[in-house]
Amino acid sequence: MVLPDESPAMPVRTLVDLARAAEDLGYTTAWLPDHVLPPGEYGRTFGGVYEPLVTIGHLTAVTNRLRFGTSVLVVPLRDPFVLAKQVATLHELSGGRVTLGVGVGWNMPEFDAVGADYPHRGAVTDDALALLSHLFAGGVAPYRGSRFSYEQGVFAPVPEGSVPIMVGGNSDAALRRAARFGDVWQGIPADPGTFAERVRTLAELSAGRDVVPALRIGWDGSTPVERVADAAVAYREAGAAQLAVHFGEHRGTAERMAALAAALAGR
Repeated sequence: MVLPDESPAMPVRTLVDLARAAEDLGYTTAWLPDHVLPPGEYGRTFGGVYEPLVTIGHLTAVTNRLRFGTSVLVVPLRDPFVLAKQVATLHELSGGRVTLGVGVGWNMPEFDAVGADYPHRGAVTDDALALLSHLFAGGVAPYRGSRFSYEQGVFAPVPEGSVPIMVGGNSDAALRRAARFGDVWQGIPADPGTFAERVRTLAELSAGRDVVPALRIGWDGSTPVERVADAAVAYREAGAAQLAVHFGEHRGTAERMAALAAALAGR
């Protein structure tokens, strides 16, 4: 499920309550959005009122089993060395319950504000992910990448096990990025037939790597829950091994989570 981090008016305690409710209902992962300076008011279109990595650090401390991830973190807005340190620390403190979901971003003014390279954001993301892979594997200096290098220094903590990487997006570039770096690919809504085609393309690009196909959809309660459950089954048959659901605004999210969990039981 996707936590509704979209309203400054929402009590921050609501995120804790919803994360605990999701855990009790059997949801496996809670995702958080990311925006530094969205182009409009936070709300139904733009999420990320609270910085997601800081928020995940808090939520993992007040839950026991639920995984948390970013859907998606805009990688080229951040220094990749600092990002690696933050994510590795979260991984250790949470007992391995963090997934780093990544994307390249799309909002040029946001990039301009932080001095990031918008035209080359895809290449910057790829180079950052290559660096993270090196650091998370315990790689030693020197490291020389296309954009990010270091001659000396020791990185810690080296994550025990692995930090799963989720790559979001439907573009060909996103699929190539998922095939190269990802453990999970999270698409956005399309009809099941189109989604199945993207899953086949991902398998071809992955060349033997096991990249899990996933999908993110939305349901705000305005349509019958049975229709959403039917769609979830159709996407599963099209190849989706995971489904992330955004339940609309925070009011009523707990009830909609429970309704969908009941509708999917046994299906």
